[in-house]
Amino acid sequence: MRPSDSAQYADRRVLADIRSASRVNDVVLIVAAAVFVGLLAQISIHLSFTPVPITGQTLGVLLSGSALGWRRGAAAMLLYAVAGVVGVPWFAAHSSGYASASFGYVLGFILAAAVVGRLAESSLGKTVAVTTVAMIAGEGVMYACGVTWLAVDLHVGISRAIALGLTPFLIGDAIKATMAALLLPAAWRLVRRAP
Repeated sequence: MRPSDSAQYADRRVLADIRSASRVNDVVLIVAAAVFVGLLAQISIHLSFTPVPITGQTLGVLLSGSALGWRRGAAAMLLYAVAGVVGVPWFAAHSSGYASASFGYVLGFILAAAVVGRLAESSLGKTVAVTTVAMIAGEGVMYACGVTWLAVDLHVGISRAIALGLTPFLIGDAIKATMAALLLPAAWRLVRRAP
């Protein structure tokens, strides 16, 4: 890489900043990220012992937040949540609305995208090691919101909510967080090599 190439991307805090800044670009990126998460939500496996399905959503949330930054990432997840509440069937298994035991995770997506996006904007999103920390922080936020909602919705204690909404998903979400942590720095390397 030439020194000028490095300088060209030094002021780019997140991948979305590589495109010229405009409101139109921001809207397109926000809508695209919401649709991306909606599509990944359709990768859904229901487990017999919990109302919370295994989905691809969390991967989409982590990638969206880290690629878009905290404002656009949170806006994308807010759009995803609001559109799903008003009837767009893009929550897990083509569902919509907020009257479900797993809706707390959807609310957590908004905060998680903001947290991961903020860490990415702090130049933390360009190495695998530090991106991994950001992804773990995002997962923690999603679980905190999701498990809390689950406990209230099902009228169970926090230990039971953890058994239903956290423990069964740790391995799968660790894999998704690792994928996101590897994909983002790889994307930065590709961008830097592009002419």
